[in-house]
Amino acid sequence: MVREIIGQLKRHAPFTALGTASGIIVMLLLALGQAPARVSEMLFWGMHPLHVLLSALVTTAMYRLHSRGGLARTILIGYFGSVGIGTISDSIIPFVGEWMLQLPNRGIHLGFIEKWWLVNPSAFIGIGLGAVWTRTRFPHAGHVFISTWASLFHMTMAMGDRMGPLIVATIAAFLFLAVWIPCCTSDIVFPLLWVKNRKNE
Repeated sequence: MVREIIGQLKRHAPFTALGTASGIIVMLLLALGQAPARVSEMLFWGMHPLHVLLSALVTTAMYRLHSRGGLARTILIGYFGSVGIGTISDSIIPFVGEWMLQLPNRGIHLGFIEKWWLVNPSAFIGIGLGAVWTRTRFPHAGHVFISTWASLFHMTMAMGDRMGPLIVATIAAFLFLAVWIPCCTSDIVFPLLWVKNRKNE
């Protein structure tokens, strides 16, 4: 399992870097356009539920592809693999970056609580889709980009009018970390870990 994790991280690093570059371009465009914080807030609450949906789809599909686990187990793996890890990716890791940079409007936004009526149904829709459609390549690619942008908009909500090379470089680093490890974990490692456990039962 450790070798699998390392291998997946290596394979996904270049694609994650591409997603990070797209996030920095979007951030610079927002800054150049002097977009108010409410634009980032609106975009975050669009991207985060979509990220959860795609993550639930891929996590569930990966599990169903390799296991005949029951419905309850499938739902639990799909939910915690998407909402749990997606919250770490989109909210908690970006907040750590906001705190380190002492951004003026920093805050942690836990979507499954703050907008439970939006995020949780998105997870269950993704679980339902993943249970019947087990193709994961395209949703995983979309998941990486959507996750990058969700993490980005969480941080741009907190920025205010602050911008500079240090802030751009730090945000780039946190965008990479917020997507690289959590997305590979939720899409690949987490569901396969439960498949392995089931075979040993």
